[in-house]
Amino acid sequence: MEEKLEQVSLTSLFQEDETAHLLQSWERYVEEVEEIIGYKFKNSNLLYQAFTHSSFQQNCCDSYERLEYVGDSVLNLLIAKEHYFLHPDLPPGKLTRLRAANVDTEKLARVAVKYDFHKYLRHKKPLLKGQVEEFRDATLEYPLHSTGLIDPPKVVEGLLQPLITPTNLETHPVTKFYEVCQKNGWRVELVDKWEETGEIEVFVDGKFVGKGKFSGKKLIALNRAAHNAYCQIVKNLSVEATSDNSGL
Repeated sequence: MEEKLEQVSLTSLFQEDETAHLLQSWERYVEEVEEIIGYKFKNSNLLYQAFTHSSFQQNCCDSYERLEYVGDSVLNLLIAKEHYFLHPDLPPGKLTRLRAANVDTEKLARVAVKYDFHKYLRHKKPLLKGQVEEFRDATLEYPLHSTGLIDPPKVVEGLLQPLITPTNLETHPVTKFYEVCQKNGWRVELVDKWEETGEIEVFVDGKFVGKGKFSGKKLIALNRAAHNAYCQIVKNLSVEATSDNSGL
C-alpha cells in the first residue's frame, strides 16, 4: 500500500514539474510571438488558444477553431476595406480575386512559415514538420503565390505582408488555359489518371500538351496540368510566330 502511494506521489510530482516546465516555455513563447507581431495581449490565454491544434488532446485549453471562425471574417473585412480605398477604380470582380489571393490558406501559410509561427503550435501531428519543410521548399519556385500549384499545410496561418496587389495578381492557371483555348477555338480533353498515378493529362485538339502530378490532392494536380499545358501552348504559338516571320 505504501509503495503504491509513493508511486502515485512521485507521478504527481513529475506531472507538476512537467506542467510547470510547459508553462515557463509558453510564457517565453508568448513574449516571442508578441515581439514578432508588435502587439501585447491583455489576455494571453487567447494566444494560447490560437496556437493549440485540435489534435492536442488536453483539457487545459480549447483549440483555435472557434477563433479561426471569427478571424476569417474579420480578416476578410479588413482586407476588403483596404482594397476598396486603395484601388478606387478597380471593378468588383477584380477586387474579389485580389481579396481571395490575400486571405487564402497558401498566402497565410507563407507568412506563418516566414515568421516560424509553426514552431509555437501545440499539436500531435507527426507529419506536420515534413509538410512545412516541403511547403517552404516549394515557395522558392513561386516567391509570391503559386495560384493553386502547391498545397500548404492547413494549420499554418499568420501575418499578411507582403500584400498581393493588382500589379502582381496572377490569373488562375485553369482560367488562363481555358481562355487561350476558347480564343483559338480549340477542343480540350482532360484524361484523369489521378487515382492510378496522381496525374492528369491535357490534350488540345487531340494533341498532348501537358500533364500535372500531385498525389496528395487532385485539385493541385489539375492546376499543375493546366499550368504546364498553358506554358506549352504559349511556347508553341511563339515558335509558330517565329516560323511565319522567317518565311516572310
